[in-house]
Amino acid sequence: MDVLERIDQQVKNNPVVIYMKGTPQMPQCGFSMRAAQALGSTGVPFAYVNVLQDPEIFENLPRYADWPTFPQIYIDGELVGGCDITLEMHESGELKTMMEQAAAKSESGDSAA
Repeated sequence: MDVLERIDQQVKNNPVVIYMKGTPQMPQCGFSMRAAQALGSTGVPFAYVNVLQDPEIFENLPRYADWPTFPQIYIDGELVGGCDITLEMHESGELKTMMEQAAAKSESGDSAA
């Protein structure tokens, strides 16, 4: 499977996924740390991919959705954005709502995955 197909599967098979430097428990950059904290504070489970452990994903993810930086957050198969957008959505309450809806959709089997 080529790397873009792997990324596509990860995005489509997880209601919420963050591509970040490090892990939520051990982030390797401040932007990844803040974005993962915002996701975690919603109480909704999310998947993560440590791009530092997968050079293929690190090199090719920016091509997947034409977004050049990390972290990248996908909810319900769609790119939400990076750290700043995620923090703004968290402040407004929109992040939790989107994550809850994506998780509920996934649990009910209505997702596209």
